[in-house]
This record gives sequence, C-alpha cells and structure tokens, in this order.
Amino acid sequence: MEIPGKSCGACSMCCQVLEIEELQKPAGLVCKDCMSGGGCKIYKDRPKVCRDFECEWKGDRGMTPKLRPDLVGTILMEDPDSEEYQAVCDPMRPLAWRTPIVFNHLVTMAKSGRTVVAKAGVKAWRIHASGEWGPCS
Repeated sequence: MEIPGKSCGACSMCCQVLEIEELQKPAGLVCKDCMSGGGCKIYKDRPKVCRDFECEWKGDRGMTPKLRPDLVGTILMEDPDSEEYQAVCDPMRPLAWRTPIVFNHLVTMAKSGRTVVAKAGVKAWRIHASGEWGPCS
C-alpha cells in the first residue's frame, strides 16, 4: 500500500547500489535501464526482484523525508538473505552511513536488538547499540 509522500520520485538508489542478478547488473553501477532523473525504461517488464524490492524509507511511515535514500546516500533495508538491517551506501559516498541522521537511525535499530551493518562496496561495518562501530570480520 502506497504511503502518501513516500514515492521514489527522482530517487533511483536501488538501481545503482544493489546487485540485480536477473539483469546481470553488479552492485555499485547504475542499471542500464535507469533513466536520468529517475525512473525505469523497462518498468512494466522489470524483473520480479525489482518489483518486490521496497526500501525501508518507502515502507516506513515513521521515517522522515530527510532519510530518502538519494538525499542521504544510503539505502536502509532488510537483508533478504539474513536477519541484518543494512545501510547500503552510494559508492560515491561510502561513509554516508556516518552522517548523524543515518547513524542515529542505525544506533536506534541496534538498540532494538537488530544486527545492524553498514556497507560500502566490499567494506562493511557493524553498528552496536552503544554507538560503537567497527569493521565486520
């Protein structure tokens, strides 16, 4: 169900930072079907993985508009393969997860008992409820 004020608009971070095996698109590169200014050339025929994906910002009424992925350089999402809560960063802004608005959100998620990981390319950091963070092993 669409939440008022929570449309993708010009944001296409998921089309850039995420790997999409069905389209043979590696993580960190803009999808060949992503249009300048947002949107998808194959929207009606996009793969199921794209149809099913929704970032946490778009689906959470409580998240401020200031946390929209393209504004903060970070997609906040549930990892579909684990129980992790992730902050996946734009490769051009690999430490975007450390900006106060994003970092405070990640610490809050860690305080709720979640395993929280920030990712940028091949690097990953674990964020703890105490606000401490360090590289994942």
